[in-house]
Amino acid sequence: MKNDYIESVKNQFEYYKQLGEKTFAQLSDEQFFWAYNEESNSIATIVKHLWGNMLSRWTDFFTSDGEKEWRKRDEEFENDIKTKEELIEKWNAGWTCLFNVIDNLTTEDLEKIIYIRNQGHTVTEALNRQLAHYPYHIGQIVFIGKMICNSQWNSLSIPKGNSKNYNKEKFDQPKSKVHFTEEYLKKKQSK
Repeated sequence: MKNDYIESVKNQFEYYKQLGEKTFAQLSDEQFFWAYNEESNSIATIVKHLWGNMLSRWTDFFTSDGEKEWRKRDEEFENDIKTKEELIEKWNAGWTCLFNVIDNLTTEDLEKIIYIRNQGHTVTEALNRQLAHYPYHIGQIVFIGKMICNSQWNSLSIPKGNSKNYNKEKFDQPKSKVHFTEEYLKKKQSK
């Protein structure tokens, strides 16, 4: 049995995944590897970190600690990704691992205890933890994309100066209960 929370979490993860991908679509292959300075991460490095975290957290989700012994977290910040294709493979592998778990969650699973670094979390808490972590890094990806593209950037939300028109369009419609990602995800599905 599913519930609104599980569906909401899935929609939010899909939304943030799409924000990353809409940023990727605006970049040249070389721009994935640009970093502001030596202390900054490139988009490729952030993707590698997300990939490592996702594989560790979501592999054997109910039966092993979310921080796997085989994970080499520090190496996630040493970029060795060489091509955009390799980066996209890692991106998709991480998200596939996550969605394979979420697609099979039930309401009964939400109170089960899983462990991350030997600390117990309900499944709800673990979902919330990752739902805070991944958008944090995807926000970094979007910000780097905006810095790189500058005036060529295509807004992923309400473009500057368009808030009044956007709000008018929303308030001209009858009130309804919809998830905030629904409109965005429908656009994706219609393409």
